Amino acid sequence: MPHDTPLIATIVAGLGLAFVFGALANRFRIPPLVGYLVAGVLVGPNTPGFVADAGLANELAEIGVILLMFGVGLHFSLKDLLSVRAIAVPGAIVQIGFATALGAGLAWMLGWSMGAGLVFGLALSVASTVVLLRALQERRLIESERGRIAVGWLIVEDLAMVLALVLLPALAGVLGGQEQTDAHASGLLSLPASYGIWGVVGITLAKVAAFVVVMLVVGRRVIPWILHYVAHTGSRELFRLAVLAIALGVAFGAAKLFGVSLALGAFFAGMIMSESELSHRAAEESLPLRDAFSVLFFVSVGMLFDPFSLISNGWPILATLAIIVIGKSLAAFVIVIAFGHPLATALMISASLAQIGEFSFILAELGVGLKLLPEQGRDLILAGAILSIVLNPLMFLAIDWMKPWLETRAARTAPPVEAKPVGPATEPGQVASVVATTNGEDGPPPRTSLTNHAILIGYGRVGSLVGASLKEATLPFLVIEDADKTLARLKADGIETVSGNAANAEVFAAANPEGAKRLILAIPNAFEAGQIVMRARAANPGINVIARAHSDAEVEHLKGLGADTVIMGEREIARGIVEEVFGQKPMLRPEAGEPSAA
Repeated sequence: MPHDTPLIATIVAGLGLAFVFGALANRFRIPPLVGYLVAGVLVGPNTPGFVADAGLANELAEIGVILLMFGVGLHFSLKDLLSVRAIAVPGAIVQIGFATALGAGLAWMLGWSMGAGLVFGLALSVASTVVLLRALQERRLIESERGRIAVGWLIVEDLAMVLALVLLPALAGVLGGQEQTDAHASGLLSLPASYGIWGVVGITLAKVAAFVVVMLVVGRRVIPWILHYVAHTGSRELFRLAVLAIALGVAFGAAKLFGVSLALGAFFAGMIMSESELSHRAAEESLPLRDAFSVLFFVSVGMLFDPFSLISNGWPILATLAIIVIGKSLAAFVIVIAFGHPLATALMISASLAQIGEFSFILAELGVGLKLLPEQGRDLILAGAILSIVLNPLMFLAIDWMKPWLETRAARTAPPVEAKPVGPATEPGQVASVVATTNGEDGPPPRTSLTNHAILIGYGRVGSLVGASLKEATLPFLVIEDADKTLARLKADGIETVSGNAANAEVFAAANPEGAKRLILAIPNAFEAGQIVMRARAANPGINVIARAHSDAEVEHLKGLGADTVIMGEREIARGIVEEVFGQKPMLRPEAGEPSAA
């Protein structure tokens, strides 16, 4: 008789069906996360056949949230977070208030109590961490100004929901529910109502402040020291384990000791670790697990959904969805524009927040447990979450379609803005020192005037070395990059840049590929590089394309799409070692699609 293994069964069924339906969705040009949600519905309790363990699925999904927020923290610094506080703090508070009012209005129309309306509105006001971050990662926006605003906004929402989870049990009696009597409640939820409302608020803020102080004072010293100590052991396995132990340990400790949410604890752990020189390696080591567990998050959401509720609660579900997708989006759009940010930033923020997720489920369960929210309210929140997550990629597509039209209308009333040189005029043959003033948020970047130049894609560890050599040889070139810190450094060095993702048609066109002599792809992502190669070949069949790869399969892929030369790092290392040993240039047998060493 086989052992009862619900954990293994849940992981296998979740990942297996997520792969099948994610691949089908991708085949029909639908975002894969829709397939993950469908997989969750199929293994959930509301459809016939195999039923996965919902409790285990939710815990696995929580690990995904922790790892995802940890990864975001690795690309953030305290300075980045403070730089967007002027828009993120008031913006998130106003948007939460507006969405809560809309939700309370719908609850009143349904005949619910004031307490039910408050819980329902709060649940509709907070965006899903996973969905928002996945959208930013897919568009490589996390390190941009828009991405920093979105993440800062998310952190403020997270803190507001922590406060709401603390206050609801204390206010339940006043709002028409029943006070929480669960003796096993942990963290901040165990604070008794006898402390009074202001006492509960004060203790909550004190514990959050204590956590921040501990992370900034102790964590800033301990976490980087641990990473460097493990790195010096030379064990990649131990380093990977250290990264995961820090992420999960800090998140769990923050929740148990300080009452801070798991996601917020993980974010601070990543942000402190980002100050270490090993943060880039830490991000690489945790990436596979982040991807796998974020898929399980979508599966767990799908498991909660009852497809038959679409029939029994038709118009209330549509009204709930309208609040999430239209009401929240309009509020965020108006707020961002009112603070003087570009139209593209307002559109991206409004699309990012047009969905709900994990905090909404927690609030709904708490509301039902306190007898504040009827079970119909929980069903509406679940349906609204599923449908808004499915529609979220379509929101981004709609924004991409609307943006040129809106920008054209805005340009008719705005005064013309000219790019200004940031350094002295260059002489023929020297590197151009005029930097595109756009950061990709105010419309299409201006087209370069360079010709017979090299286009360098990416300015990381490889790209920066290539760029330094091109600059030293006084060869004309420009860099396409999307990280704001790197762009600022390039601007200071007088190197012309185009801000954005080179896979974007408008961004790549700004680099004048028709008049370029070379295209150098220094990015490690072979799939994204392949798209750029095809775009370059279509624009300029004679351009010389040089790319990098990590395997023979990637070499074949890029050569098949039109790359002239593909450099594989492992073979170049082997050549260097052999040359050092024998004192001459080696003649290694080229692999499939790779040029010879001669």
